[in-house]
Amino acid sequence: MGSLYGESLTTALAAHMLKHYAVFPVSIPTYSSGMPRYQLKLVLEYINANLQQNIKLQDLANVAGMSQYYFCRLFRDSIGMTPHQYVRHQRIERAKQLLKQQHLSISDIAIQCGFANQSHFTRLFSKFTHTTPKLYRDSQA
Repeated sequence: MGSLYGESLTTALAAHMLKHYAVFPVSIPTYSSGMPRYQLKLVLEYINANLQQNIKLQDLANVAGMSQYYFCRLFRDSIGMTPHQYVRHQRIERAKQLLKQQHLSISDIAIQCGFANQSHFTRLFSKFTHTTPKLYRDSQA
């Protein structure tokens, strides 16, 4: 069995698992331009499944089966933001969900959402929500 075939099977299995068993559902809006819906869905599912990892542009382009340049252009046309902006947005949204769970520490949430450390997480969270993770958590209690 070739590595491309194995990688394709892995991607198909991951997409199936996310579609049927994901804790955080992946919503896919409809767009008139950009990449085909099935490719966009695979990329968004990959992002949501790997938020805790260092997601590289090449990885996303590979999931979509296109060059990095073409992928960036079509992704932005489809979503309205760059892949980097979208990943950052998804990490903040995942963090908001996790902050509602009082048993997780803020540093654990930072790591689970793919931030380098708690300081990096707090800076970005504050920038986009205009509040700190602790104040956000306290307001949700």
